[in-house]
Amino acid sequence: MDSNSDKALMMKVRDGDFDKLGLLFERYNQRLFGFFYRLTHRRDISEDLVQGVFERILKYRESYNGDGAFSTWIFQIARNLHIDYYRKNSRTKTEDNFSDWDSLEAEDSDIKLKTEDERNRLLLKQAFDQLDEEKKQTLILSRYQGFKYKEIAEIMDCTESAVKVRVFRSINELKEIVSDLKKQEEL
Repeated sequence: MDSNSDKALMMKVRDGDFDKLGLLFERYNQRLFGFFYRLTHRRDISEDLVQGVFERILKYRESYNGDGAFSTWIFQIARNLHIDYYRKNSRTKTEDNFSDWDSLEAEDSDIKLKTEDERNRLLLKQAFDQLDEEKKQTLILSRYQGFKYKEIAEIMDCTESAVKVRVFRSINELKEIVSDLKKQEEL
């Protein structure tokens, strides 16, 4: 095993070398932040949740056994943390700051979008917010985080077929919601 691989670093953290957690933080901070931000639309909450993931890594480090991909394990923690946060804050509607969302998107891509594309993105964000949390998480993991269905199944503790169905249904539901939003705009 490569001594700088995620697994090797986590094994060192598990064995008490807490300095290696900093390297894992550097590698996963942005991906985790993007995952949480797309779910919460709040920079402050997303930053807190990222910190929470690394607190849980320290707390549960002895449970890490090196099986499977480290990225799957850390996103399992992230997903569970978000579920806990979501339950604790019982569906408190967060204020969506679209300018923050847009600046995050701009970091991913330097391409300027035309007015029509901006409108479509706004509609898509509004539609995305109407999905239930499980569907949001599934789409974020598959489309934004780039996980394969098998990895998502491990993260979400379900079968690969269930993930495929969730993605399919989520995309179809998004299409319906966007279509409804466009109809409402036309009225």
